[in-house]
Amino acid sequence: MTSQSVQGKASLGARLAAGVSGGLVRVFLIVVGLFWLVPTIGLLLSSLRTPADMNESGWWTVFTEPARLTLDSYDKLLSNGDITDSLVNTVLITVPATVLVVVIGSLAGYAFAWMEFPGRDWWFLGVVGLLVVPVQVALIPIAELFGTLGLFGSMLGVILFHVGFGLPFAVFLLRNFFAEIPRELLEAARLDGAGELRLFARVVMPLGGPAIASLGIFQFLWVWNDMLVALVFTDSGSQPVTVALQTQVRQFGNNIDVLAPGAFISMVIPLAVFFAFQRQFVSGVMAGAVK
Repeated sequence: MTSQSVQGKASLGARLAAGVSGGLVRVFLIVVGLFWLVPTIGLLLSSLRTPADMNESGWWTVFTEPARLTLDSYDKLLSNGDITDSLVNTVLITVPATVLVVVIGSLAGYAFAWMEFPGRDWWFLGVVGLLVVPVQVALIPIAELFGTLGLFGSMLGVILFHVGFGLPFAVFLLRNFFAEIPRELLEAARLDGAGELRLFARVVMPLGGPAIASLGIFQFLWVWNDMLVALVFTDSGSQPVTVALQTQVRQFGNNIDVLAPGAFISMVIPLAVFFAFQRQFVSGVMAGAVK
């Protein structure tokens, strides 16, 4: 193989790399993103149509008759007590479950990363082992435990379940992130008289902001979109919107105008949370990749 052929191959690879990183790939990614948004757009447009229109034609026909769009479905949704109450229940379940996992996971991650205590490595291995336990395995024994404690059918039981299953991943993620903080930085803070809690609050938490934001987004999306756990542990007064919509599906022919706006609202809120913290999420992912 001559040097000219090697240079020719190298130049061909360079040209291919330049083409891949060029405008063609950007156009392709934009097209993929638009296809990914099609179900969301279709659900939005369906929520703005009357039941009669939805029974007669597909949502894409609104582009020929945009004047037929209406907000009547949202008015009916807001007058449906089951859906509105379930949205409130979803917030009351998701926010505490997310905050508790972030706070407890951060404290435990710092302890496993920088504090010395007997059996630290073995305890951490036990936490990592809990990552492989599927949710379905724990439903029956925890349901029996909650029944004994009087938590079955309450939002508190659902919150505790999500916190319990969210903590192993939280501890694993934050411990590995906190362990990459330079030891010299922590030692300098200790020499200045900072205790462990002050060190955690003033040094570790600001540096771990991207990882904590990523964890919060993951936990929020998981709890908000959950239906299995809520279906098992809640009753009619504490059910979240996922269970309420599933109940409404049984009467699909009578309340199709409630399902579409309810499903859109339940989907758009986690999307809004994700895009609101998108920069922190990307920073956390990139920081983990670099380290």
